[in-house]
Amino acid sequence: MPNVAFSVLDLSPIVLGSDAATAFRNTVDLARQAEALGYQRYWLAEHHNMTGIASAATAVVIGHVAGATRSIRVGAGGIMLPNHSPLVIAEQFGTLESLYPGRIDLGLGRAPGTDQLTARALRRERMETSDDFPQDVIELQHYFQPVDPAPAVKAVPGMGLNVPIWILGSSLFGAQLAAHLGLPYAFASHFAPDQLLPAINIYRQHFRPSAALQKPHVMAGVNVIAAATDSEAAVLFTSLQQQFLNMRRNRRGQLPPPVPDIEELWAPHEKASVQQSLACAVVGGPDTVREGLRAFIERTGVDELMITAQIYDHASRMRSFELAAQARDALHA
Repeated sequence: MPNVAFSVLDLSPIVLGSDAATAFRNTVDLARQAEALGYQRYWLAEHHNMTGIASAATAVVIGHVAGATRSIRVGAGGIMLPNHSPLVIAEQFGTLESLYPGRIDLGLGRAPGTDQLTARALRRERMETSDDFPQDVIELQHYFQPVDPAPAVKAVPGMGLNVPIWILGSSLFGAQLAAHLGLPYAFASHFAPDQLLPAINIYRQHFRPSAALQKPHVMAGVNVIAAATDSEAAVLFTSLQQQFLNMRRNRRGQLPPPVPDIEELWAPHEKASVQQSLACAVVGGPDTVREGLRAFIERTGVDELMITAQIYDHASRMRSFELAAQARDALHA
């Protein structure tokens, strides 16, 4: 078993009855634990108009987490580039890299991370900006280059700084772009697993070495809900299952508490849809989680796992990441 790196994706969940301030305290708590447990990086994601996710101002939260930790890499998984001008993102992440040198990652996605009405509220003049994503990525890369000769527009801070850029995706498009640009690639299999293996194959087959990366590097997202027993983990998992069920019913909200029996809540077609989206989930006690992660790594051949866990109770969430780290160590051994 190769020594696959384990990292953390934190959506800063706002659980039912709580608030963003509590979510941010929990995020710092989890980040410090992740650092102590040897996780490679700690990423936060941009979402808007979602009452259950606190990380909308992603760069601000990244700075907060980086300031509360010492060594773990902190970054975006990701910034939804169609929502922003590349110059603004270069300045934000140039600032972060200047404050926390050698610790900042910038993952980029081409979806808006929200609904169309909210996308308009983000003050984009055009809604079809995802078509410009490749050009925007190249423009963003340019702002980080040393200036010679000096262009008319510079990113300050940003110019000449080494901020690793990742391409995020859940389809073949991102795999092709990451391969063409010679950038690391992260697949969102934790919620959109259907094209995981084809995307990995395309990325590896067409990868072009670049100044940023000499050989392909694949990260894949996986939900890991770990507890003392399989049955306890299955109950914890029902919070995430309810969250996806509520999205299908157009009832987005705060992360709900677990329920004893999820079967009482959904119709057969809803169950099938949620299970399809959450197919890349490893749920169980220590042995089940270890073997589930082993199977996922062997099936995909990924270089890195991005672990996420939408768990209602903060102590249970902390314990889940601790058990996932123990599974990692057992697999490496």
